[in-house]
Amino acid sequence: MKMKKWFSGVLFAAITGTAALTTAEADVESADPIKLTLHDWTGQLITTNLMAEILKTAGYNVELVQADYIAQFAGLKTGDLHVAMEMWETTGREAMDEATATGKVENIGETGMQAIEDWWYPLYMKEVCPGLPDWQALNDCAEEFSTSETAPNGRYLGGPVTWGGFDDERVEALEMDFEVVHAGTDAALFAELESAYQRKAPIVLWVYSPHWAPSKYEGEFVEFPAYSAECYNDESWGSNKSAKYDCGKPRGPIWKVAWSGVKDKWPGAHKIIESFRINNDEMGKMVSDVDLDNKPLEAVVANWMQDNEARWSAWLK
Repeated sequence: MKMKKWFSGVLFAAITGTAALTTAEADVESADPIKLTLHDWTGQLITTNLMAEILKTAGYNVELVQADYIAQFAGLKTGDLHVAMEMWETTGREAMDEATATGKVENIGETGMQAIEDWWYPLYMKEVCPGLPDWQALNDCAEEFSTSETAPNGRYLGGPVTWGGFDDERVEALEMDFEVVHAGTDAALFAELESAYQRKAPIVLWVYSPHWAPSKYEGEFVEFPAYSAECYNDESWGSNKSAKYDCGKPRGPIWKVAWSGVKDKWPGAHKIIESFRINNDEMGKMVSDVDLDNKPLEAVVANWMQDNEARWSAWLK
């Protein structure tokens, strides 16, 4: 999604009627900017901008920095970046664990959202592949999911390469007759779903929740062998004794992570970030407002701030 110029703290205060907190500004521990990372999907942009506006209201200087979802950990370790508001259990656990093990990055708790992201197909595909959602049935029907570019192999439309997820490795480990084709952007991924769904065309792709897609479209996630940590770390685990990733993706919380120095340099901000909570339904509605109803992201953020002032104000105390 195209980046926009976000509200300044002063403009936001004028819109919401919240007075400028001069005492809070005087109390902040450092005037240096807290650098929050931005990624390439709408929900993360919303979460990060919510956090930015809350921190600004408390008097902190905030800077939003575009960063790669996985590669951002290099900057978090050095303190060149400070806070990442969404690290998904589904795709980011390994990178997060490696970073926190160094002591230079801290997991500062759950966002309140629970993540699912895996292979998904529209329900109408069961007409040509009745064994679904079993992954082996999907593989037996691979040609039904093919395109002119991949035939006779099926095509799996993955997310942008930067999202990780090990889909290429999964196809190889499970010896699936599929070719992984990565969408260039989040918007392109769901535009292709919309097009296929309207035509009842064959498609299996990366879908995630919280998001509007699983609510708008009837469909199911493919059932792979259940994830375990051993599947991602031990080649001898699972059906393929010489390859990792012969299972589905993990599911679980969406975490907040930070440079370990945040708690010492900005202890008040650290407490606010730690307190932040939002749920799947709230996020799904806001993503729908932006992606489907074409509302400006900054307006959606401002509306949430106005409607939930008592809630986020408690995080500042």
